[in-house]
Amino acid sequence: MSVTRTVAAWTTAVLAAATLASCAESERDGDGGSGGGDDGTFVFGAAGAPEMFDPYYATDGETFRITRQMFEGLLGIEPGSAEVVPELATEWTSDEEGTEWTFTLRDDVTFHDGEPFNAEAVCYNFERMFDQNDAGQVAGEYWGYVMGAYANDPENSLYQGCEATDEFEAVISISRPTSGFPTMLTLESLSMQSPKALEEGDANGIASEGEGFSFPAYADAPVGTGPFTFGEYDEANGSITLARNDDYWGDAAQVSEIVFRVIPDESTRRQELEAGSINGYDLPNPVDWAGLEEDGNSVEIRDPFNILYLGLNPEANPQLEDLRVRKAIYHALNREQLVQTQLPEGAAVATQFMPDTVSGYNTELEPYAYDPDEAKRLLAEAGAEGMTLNFAYPTEVSRPYMPDPQKIYEALRTDLEAVGIKVKVSTASWNGGYLDNVSGEPGKYDAYILGWTGDYDSAYNFIGTFFGNLKDNDFGTDVMPWGKQLADDLKAADAIVDEDERGAAWEEINRQIMEEYLPGLPISHSPPALVVGPGVDGVIPSPLTAEEFDTVTVGGE
Repeated sequence: MSVTRTVAAWTTAVLAAATLASCAESERDGDGGSGGGDDGTFVFGAAGAPEMFDPYYATDGETFRITRQMFEGLLGIEPGSAEVVPELATEWTSDEEGTEWTFTLRDDVTFHDGEPFNAEAVCYNFERMFDQNDAGQVAGEYWGYVMGAYANDPENSLYQGCEATDEFEAVISISRPTSGFPTMLTLESLSMQSPKALEEGDANGIASEGEGFSFPAYADAPVGTGPFTFGEYDEANGSITLARNDDYWGDAAQVSEIVFRVIPDESTRRQELEAGSINGYDLPNPVDWAGLEEDGNSVEIRDPFNILYLGLNPEANPQLEDLRVRKAIYHALNREQLVQTQLPEGAAVATQFMPDTVSGYNTELEPYAYDPDEAKRLLAEAGAEGMTLNFAYPTEVSRPYMPDPQKIYEALRTDLEAVGIKVKVSTASWNGGYLDNVSGEPGKYDAYILGWTGDYDSAYNFIGTFFGNLKDNDFGTDVMPWGKQLADDLKAADAIVDEDERGAAWEEINRQIMEEYLPGLPISHSPPALVVGPGVDGVIPSPLTAEEFDTVTVGGE
């Protein structure tokens, strides 16, 4: 089959999907400002503090939970599903090559500061995201994951430019066809923000500061188009307030405000719910689910769409460059026991870096066996007996894939020490250094526990995010002899036009990752839950843990 015909076939499939998506009716379509409640406050117990409020630089779920209520993208996700639907764009089409995409925009949207949303604003946003200084290129992880590069390296960038061809028509050019575009425009980090506010707040004026970043004024005064506007952040008391946007283009939010209270300890969150001082919280301890229901609360269990993994960083510890050492660590871990004792019912041992609901999952892969003797043998063969591992876990957070990081860590640490590995315990708060220490260049830890909840149904969103960007990933693959080959293979698979052929390519890459490369150690998949108290209605659980609270009501019988 010729390249031209292949691309044409791919484009036909994409256009068909795009037509279906763009014809779908978004739940947010409305008369603008209609349907809002008269009053009421929804108080949500957050497991961690936000790092700041500019979604472009955000990387964690606690920050996105807040920004999601204020910002919107060109494309959105149907609540309660992973289906792509129109949001600020009403329809989209591509040329035959799949590299030039035309977006028709809503003509009734304004930003929270009164500035108009139009094609010029869209292009301003994309150029702002593309043109980052050195610190911004490290902090803007999602752009790096999906676009590959920035304005100082245009040849390696998927994004090639944006043109406002009409007031409400924008054309975005990309360098190659990819199964991830335009679905990636549902990412919270690629949300549309007010050009005026971005400029006045020096939004790109981010700077490195110690092990983290110093963010510009805009990051504390965000301006989007969504159903809620930013109120205030009382950092001393761990409280973030959002107010209903009464000028919203769709149906107005049902409550007048949302308050996020930062309560890192899960048992304290439950006590606050029982006391009535919060209306809900995420990630209740699985052992409490039944009791919470008995007390009249609603526990909403999401489908697992995540992966917990033990990350390895050969840049920090060269002994990890040896495949035998990485396999030894894997064989040392009693993951079945971990799943049974530390994770909720329905959790499963992972065989690869994606859940089995994603196209490209390799059903023939088996879990690495728990085999301490084999772990010791491999360590001895590699000359790594008694090796020291700087192994880290986060505090002040619960995540969908690790409800209690410390307990999971202690179980893994015990397994490692049982085969003679000397563990140096490292820890930091989630947004107080841990994520920066993992993602820094180079990362500070030899090994760490982390995970990922998928943003949409795509193999590349999992393994492409982890390993597709050779210059910017948390596994140090740039020092491995196969790192570039893996990154190239991921991009090549992503560009395959035939769906079955592309799925087969993903399956083979998954096999290579697990059998030949093993850059990290997939641990498990977990079904996370969300709980709300009596009188709270309208919460729509998301398999992506991407709930939007504009439909929530408080105070019902």
